[in-house]
Amino acid sequence: MSHQTGIHATADLREFLVKARRGAVRVMKIVIRSEQLVLGAHREPSQSWDRDYDPCILPLLDSMEPCYILFRLDTQNQQGYEWLFISWSPDQCPVRLKMVYAATRATLKKEFGGSHIKDELFGTTQEDVCFQGYLRHLSSCSSPAPLTSAEQELHQIKATEEERRRVAAPSGRGKGKTEISVESKHSTLQGLAFPLQEEAKRALEQLKQRRINYIQLRLDTERETIELVHTNPTDIRELPARIPADVPRYHFFLYKHPHQGQNVEAVVFIYSMPGYSCSIKERMLYSSCKNRLLEEVERDYHIEITKKMEIDSGEGLTEEYLYEEVHPKPQALKQAFTKPKGPSGKRGNKRLIKGAGENGEES
Repeated sequence: MSHQTGIHATADLREFLVKARRGAVRVMKIVIRSEQLVLGAHREPSQSWDRDYDPCILPLLDSMEPCYILFRLDTQNQQGYEWLFISWSPDQCPVRLKMVYAATRATLKKEFGGSHIKDELFGTTQEDVCFQGYLRHLSSCSSPAPLTSAEQELHQIKATEEERRRVAAPSGRGKGKTEISVESKHSTLQGLAFPLQEEAKRALEQLKQRRINYIQLRLDTERETIELVHTNPTDIRELPARIPADVPRYHFFLYKHPHQGQNVEAVVFIYSMPGYSCSIKERMLYSSCKNRLLEEVERDYHIEITKKMEIDSGEGLTEEYLYEEVHPKPQALKQAFTKPKGPSGKRGNKRLIKGAGENGEES
């Protein structure tokens, strides 16, 4: 928005800005008069910047008129002293005046020199721009950016694991537990690998041989293993009842059904996670172990997973739904665009446009 209003600094103000940059001025107030940026007031330093802050700035604020405040700090960079740029725009002043000052702010920064400005502050009340207000501004700028939900969950798991390692008694005997720390060999939670418990391994072998048609697995977060829950024979109509409403689970279901005149079989993997009723740690661990489990099942047990599903409840897990998931309908072809017919009736004779010859004559 630089120069959007066409308002510029006067020659006197430019000369004063040069003087101020050398450090002889603590604060200056700049206002717009007759469509020009002019010096409204200034004060020289008398104490340290923090002691000079409120006595120098607050008396310059008019509750009915915007202004710019340039306040010199005591720190320096390669260009000289560093400055705080304050845009004062009180609520009571006219909207048009606010807009003019907002549009001219970039012009003043350019006139003064942006490299000299360390920080910027905007305020509509004295509480916004007083010394305590500036400290609040500095605190908010130094705070870390808000975390996404995934980052929050990752942070929570890391804290939980660090606490568990801190209170756990060290042991030099036996086999160590699978390390699931976010700083372990698996540096992220996207590929955690909990080992399958022996009963779970035998169940997968039985599924491969088609001796059973359903497996339900769970994570033992304390022992850090994948445990077998049960392998009860399950009909498609009984499948929704196998989905727990309060805990996450992994399910392998051998879906036998007719398709195009033939009886076919398809192994369906269902990852059930009942919303946010589970702990953050459970949600993250189940989500993170899922892919490695599927890789192991397909690689080591040679079980082809036809469909992988993720649900939050057994509701809607009907035979029709499962069939459509395993055999999705082909997308209907888009109808070809048909050029619309022209207007009916006689459209008149066609007009011929003759080109010009080399000498400007019509050919």
